[in-house]
Parts: sequence; structure tokens; C-alpha cells
Amino acid sequence: MKRRSFVQASMALGSFGALGSMVGCASVGRVPEKARVVVVGGGYGGATAAKYVRMLSNYQIDVTMIEPSGAFVSCPISNLVIGGSKTMADITTPYDKLSGKHGVNIVRDYVASVDPLKKTVTLASGPSIRYDKLVMSPGIDLMFNTIEGLKEAQASGQILQAWKGGPETLALRKQLESMDDGGVYAITIPEAPYRCPPGPYERASQVAHYFKQHKPKSKVLILDANQDVTSKGPLFKKFWADNYKGILEYMPQHKVVAVDAKTNTLKFDVQNDVKANVLNVLPAMRAGGIAVQSSLANVNARWCGVHYQTFESTQAKDIHVIGDSIMLAPLMPKSGHMANSHGKVTAAAIVAQLSDMPVNPAPFLSNTCYSFVNDKLVVHVASVHQYDAKDKTYKTVPGSGGVSSAPNELEGIYAWNWAQNIWADSLM
Repeated sequence: MKRRSFVQASMALGSFGALGSMVGCASVGRVPEKARVVVVGGGYGGATAAKYVRMLSNYQIDVTMIEPSGAFVSCPISNLVIGGSKTMADITTPYDKLSGKHGVNIVRDYVASVDPLKKTVTLASGPSIRYDKLVMSPGIDLMFNTIEGLKEAQASGQILQAWKGGPETLALRKQLESMDDGGVYAITIPEAPYRCPPGPYERASQVAHYFKQHKPKSKVLILDANQDVTSKGPLFKKFWADNYKGILEYMPQHKVVAVDAKTNTLKFDVQNDVKANVLNVLPAMRAGGIAVQSSLANVNARWCGVHYQTFESTQAKDIHVIGDSIMLAPLMPKSGHMANSHGKVTAAAIVAQLSDMPVNPAPFLSNTCYSFVNDKLVVHVASVHQYDAKDKTYKTVPGSGGVSSAPNELEGIYAWNWAQNIWADSLM
């Protein structure tokens, strides 16, 4: 199968995996009057779930999405903002279509608490909202306390992460622009699992491309706590060797344990200290704070266990958890595309359950992940996953995996089209 055909087919399978449980969708009239679904978080997972619950219920189910931001800012593609080839406007999509076109009630607030017995969420501003089904898609939180000195350095704005699309994305770009030619940018990578496995390597590539063009005496250090590149390793390494020799250096098995913001020094568990002019320190990650606070993060106190067929929490009935917060099935990455797939399957399951209809016994999920190695050339991985009722997990469909043979510009066109398509699928 050709790469473009595979990607198109896998995205279609992701949709069919959700819609497949809604055969005979016209009979959704059995939805209880004023059934209400509340969605926490407006990212790839939450926005998709909110939109598809409305669509799959023939707009009969009331959906409220609680999200503090006024617009969606994509983490995928944000590394190009840091590299200088895209702007924040390029990765920002307003929520107005979700409300105006699909009738999703959007509440700009944070959730302070969840009561699974009363089936209510309480907002930071005070009011409570009742739900019949709750979808939690809070993304990830960064565990600053796992690295000594990082919390204070982050609060001061000196050491950034930019691992959630937004103000820090621009702030990190400005740090790179302000750095003298001949300086060093260092990015540290936590032990897997973390959000977006190839993301740190793509970012390092973007910074190296910027340095090669504008600050050729500067250097990029990748200080990876893992034993090797966790995603697309051969593709990244070959491109680095061919294009960024003398600019980019990859150093595995470097687990950072402390930072000294006064001297811009990184300290490691075994390796020698490293100094750099711009430090981009990524700590360990876990499920978003409200999931942890609500006792849904019941796997190693970090990730949320779910029943994969419906993504209902293993901890609380009628609460579904999707996106980067969950404990993933084998070979399932923490990615934006995967969260979008979670949202569709969950929406279909919720509508089926509220309509007294059977839930799809074997839903599909699809994933495609693109990485820019400079401003135009791209590599990708792709896969399709199907729920296995016997083992109660998702398994990769044999032969569905796709990997780039080499970076090329056509992949870059596909990547940008992918981004625009998935933003539209989630938000428009």
C-alpha cells in the first residue's frame, strides 16, 4: 500500500471504529431526555469527543466542554514555531465552530473537583454541573519535583519546557533568538513514557536547522535518559549525521536529577555535569492534575487505567478518560492523532450506552505521527489498532504499520495537510 493511501485509509478506519457502533444512527431517539455529557479539556481528545457525541446523537445529547483557553493551540507542529518556520497563528484554532456549528456549550474555567457519586463536577469559579457521562481529557502534567531546582527555575521563566502549545512556545523561541552565536542549546528527555515520543528529537532537529542557517557556531545537545532514540531512531540519526554534523550531538543514558539555574548547569545521576546557554528541561510526566486529584490515576499514581473498549475508567463508573492521561495499550503512543481516535471511539460508546444500544465490540484506532527534520523534510510512522475482546486491549493490525524510507518534501506537504485535517475533524 502506498504511504499516502495508507494514511488516508488509517484515518478513515479511526472514524469507522467509532461510527461502527452507531449503525442505525437514526434510532438514537431513545436517548433519555436532557441526557448530559460533560467533557473536561479541549485538546485533541476532548474537543473530538464533544463534537462527536453531538453528531452521533443527532444533536440530542447536551454537551458541555470545560476548557480555560479561548482557542486550541496544537502541540504537534509547535516545534516549527520554535524553529522559526511557522507562527503561533498557524497552530491556533478557535473553539467557535464547536459552539456555533455543533452546539457544544463551552465553559471557560478549570475543574476544581469531581464527585463520581453525585455525578457532578465543580468549577474553580464555584458552580457545579451535573453529568450522565463524564469525559476526562486533561492531557499531562509535568512532574517538576522529580528534578531538583526545576520548579523554581521554571517559575522564574529561566528554564522552559514548552511541552504544551502556548506562551512557552514563543518564550523558548525568543531565548534561542537572544542566544549569542557560539552558544549551546540543551534539551533533556525523560524516561518513556512521555507525551509525543519523537517530539524532543524533532525539536532538536528544528533548533539545529535554525542554528545552521543563522548561528552556525552554535550547538545542540540532546541529553536523553533513555538508552536510545525512542521513536524513528534510524531516520533521525541518519539525518543528523548527514546534515547536522558538528552542530547536533546525541547523548543517551543522561538522566537529569537537578538543575542549577544560577550557572545554567544540568546535573545527572551518573554522567558529568553539563552547562548550556539555553536549557530546555523536560521532566517526567503524568496524567493531568484533575485526574490525579480525582483518584483516576490508579496506575503507578501517574496514569489512568481504562477499559479500552469504551475508555471508561477502571476506577469510577460513567467517567471516561482519553488522550495522554491514560495507561496506554501496547504500541499505542501518546500522540495527538491517537487522542483524536480515542475521542471518536469514546463518543460512539457513550451515545450507544445512553441509547441502550450495543457498543461496538471491536473498534479501531488509527495513528499517524509526522516529524520535521528541517523546515520542509519530514519522516513519519503510522499504525492501525483494533480492540481484542479476548485480551481486552488494542492490538496493532498486522501489516498496518508504515514508516518513512527517508525524509522528503512530499511528506512535508502531507504533514501540513494532516494537521489541517485533524484540526478540522476535532474542532470544526
